[in-house]
Amino acid sequence: MTYKRLGLIIAALIFIADQATKWLMIGPLQLQQRGLIEVLPIFDLRWTENRGVSMGFLTASTETGRWLLVAMTAAIATGVLVWLWREKNKLDAIALSMVLGGALGNIVDRTRFGYVVDFADLHFGDVHPFLVFNVADAAISIGVLLLVVRALLTREPKATRKEI
Repeated sequence: MTYKRLGLIIAALIFIADQATKWLMIGPLQLQQRGLIEVLPIFDLRWTENRGVSMGFLTASTETGRWLLVAMTAAIATGVLVWLWREKNKLDAIALSMVLGGALGNIVDRTRFGYVVDFADLHFGDVHPFLVFNVADAAISIGVLLLVVRALLTREPKATRKEI
C-alpha cells in the first residue's frame, strides 16, 4: 500500500495552515507595522523577514540570489515529492509530507515577497533557544527530525543466508 494520498493531504493542510497564519500576521494583526505582540511570558509574535535559508545561511541579498533560493528550494521539494510518491512506510510518508508542505509555503513567500515571513518567537526570558519561525519551518523541522529518528532507531531485519 502506498501513502501518496495521505501525504498529499497532509502537505496541503500544512501549506494552508502556513499561508493562513502568515495572512493573519500580515493582514488583521498588522504584525509588520507593529513589530512585536507579546502573547505569553514565553511566546511573542515578532515580525521577521528571513532572506536566507536557515540560521542566516545563504542569505539572498540580490534578486538573482532570491530566485536561486526559490529554484534550490523547489528542487528540494521536487525531490521530496518523488520520495513521497515512492514511500511505502506510513511514518516516513507523514514526515516527508510535512517537509513538502512547509517547503511549498516558504517558496510562496519568497516568490511573493522576496523573503519568508517568520513570526513565532519562543523564549525563556532573554534566552531564545530557537530562531523566529513559522508553521512551515516547524513542519519542516519536525518532518526531518522524524526521518532522522526513524533512520537511527529502526533497523530492517537482516536476511538470513542459506548455506549450501
